Amino acid sequence: MRSRYRFEDGKGLYLVTSSIIEFIPVFISQQYCQIITNSFEYCRNNKKVEIIAYVVMPNHFHALIYSEDLSQKVSSIKRHTAKQIIKQTENDKKEWLLNQFQYYKKDYKTNSSHQVWQEGAHPQLMQNLDMVEQKINYIHHNPVPNGLAEEPDDWVYSSACNYSDNKGIIEIDKIEEF
Repeated sequence: MRSRYRFEDGKGLYLVTSSIIEFIPVFISQQYCQIITNSFEYCRNNKKVEIIAYVVMPNHFHALIYSEDLSQKVSSIKRHTAKQIIKQTENDKKEWLLNQFQYYKKDYKTNSSHQVWQEGAHPQLMQNLDMVEQKINYIHHNPVPNGLAEEPDDWVYSSACNYSDNKGIIEIDKIEEF
């Protein structure tokens, strides 16, 4: 089933959420998390994508991002990272994970023998600054109730460090006041 959430035409600041198929916890080691953060960094530096906030969780990511043609750019991120995740999984000889990606692949997806990401990106257009503040706080606090960190800026795969005046693992387009 395709997502009922859609990117609107033109530009906009969106909260994007993408989950691994069947919520399989893929991002549980540095090498897999870096696939996502490297892709974010590449898009920021080369595709004019502004990354306001992000977090990589074990089976999904959230990103507050802005760009023209954002739908295409998010699709590109997912396509690229899926290839990299499969390649890393093959290198790690994680046959069980490859089998899961193959088993849960939708039948109509004929371009690949695996499916890494669930369909859609659940985009939510930000309507005002209050909504932006709420989403940044949600993104940054996501690891805390999930037991991954005691404080938001303890989780390295998040932009919370960037907002707490510590250096994050990638540069972001920080909103100073909200």
